[in-house]
Amino acid sequence: MIMEGKLNAFKLAQQQFDEVAEQLQLAEHVRKILRWPLREFHFQIPVQMDDGSMQVFRGYRVHHNDAIGPCKGGLRFHPAETIDTVRALATWMTWKCAVADIPLGGGKGGVVVDPASLTEAEKQRLCRGWVQQMWHNIGPRRDIPAPDVGTTGQMMGWMMDEYSKLVGQYTPGVITGKPLGGGGSKGRTEATGFGVVVAVREALKELGMEAKKCRASIQGFGNVAQYAAKFFRESLGGTVVAVSCWDPQDKKAYTFSSVDGIDAGFLQSITNVYGTIDKGKARAAGIAIEDGDAWLGKEVDVIIPAALEGSLTGENVPRIHPRVRIVAEGANGPTTREADKFFADSKLFVIPDNLCNSGGVVCSYFEGVQNDMNYYWDLDEVMTKLDRSMTNAFAGMLKMRKARNVYTRNAAYMVAIDRVVRAMNIRGWI
Repeated sequence: MIMEGKLNAFKLAQQQFDEVAEQLQLAEHVRKILRWPLREFHFQIPVQMDDGSMQVFRGYRVHHNDAIGPCKGGLRFHPAETIDTVRALATWMTWKCAVADIPLGGGKGGVVVDPASLTEAEKQRLCRGWVQQMWHNIGPRRDIPAPDVGTTGQMMGWMMDEYSKLVGQYTPGVITGKPLGGGGSKGRTEATGFGVVVAVREALKELGMEAKKCRASIQGFGNVAQYAAKFFRESLGGTVVAVSCWDPQDKKAYTFSSVDGIDAGFLQSITNVYGTIDKGKARAAGIAIEDGDAWLGKEVDVIIPAALEGSLTGENVPRIHPRVRIVAEGANGPTTREADKFFADSKLFVIPDNLCNSGGVVCSYFEGVQNDMNYYWDLDEVMTKLDRSMTNAFAGMLKMRKARNVYTRNAAYMVAIDRVVRAMNIRGWI
């Protein structure tokens, strides 16, 4: 999580927008609307703990823009959550939905809490308390939360249940990322990681590289990283040589590596719900354990930052191995402005976050569609639709890049901003 003293994520999001707004020569009043969220919610959530005491947690929800459709975005439980981080993530969600060409806007939520410090009963009460504060301002046609860092499908199930009780009818479409059997969609768990690999596949085609000969290094080993590692091997035939993860007990990150490749399935089996790998079991399996930053300097073709914001900086990107050709942003906002300048001046092909990791929100959109129909697709249909959507989004970004001769991130922003501005114009906002 980005701490404001180190990097203000919202300022980064605004700077990224400002650069493209200038290139597009957007009118000043349009820029003012899009630089800031349309609305924000700040509230407190009192929760009775298992020992009978009361704790009060700080909660947020931000609606950045809903010109194209209802706001859509995850809900984070993290001890270092800030309103500016939530603002940034909501802004990026607007561009993510737009570049993927799905009829949803950008939203994000958070609670300042370490979920690992709570019991299951306390987490359930906190989830229901969040809904009690927000239920008038969320809904299938208004704002649709989903899981993110520190939250799970089970937690979304509790929140959907609380909302349904409050409105007096079963409303599965108010939340996505729910478990199967409770209104969830097949494929949702693996969707973001799968989408990252589809984007990498399309980049490899553009660069004329053979996927089976490619090696990758991944930062993070949460849900996105786990499935990116799995599909990089299973779908592309490539080799993942390193992943990193944060160890909350040691309060530091480690890199787990093997020159012969890592079995993502085995690593998943020794990883807890918060993405922490069991070092003892990894070491016993012959996996080397290195410094947390070691993933960045590996001799690979593809690096996938799939942890939290601001991990690629002007100070550390020169350590990237000369062999690397592709940077696939599995995380939201992993690249600082200084690192972006390095990438733009280099021969590296950057797949920007609002495109690269949009598979999750695309599948969430599919989940909402299925909730509306009360008819659910099989896994093959979900993944086929997801592959098609990601492929089309990549093609749209690439077409804009070549037409405008701009950096890939700016090209993706141009596609997204153009769609949002057109929707605002159609609705008479501007």
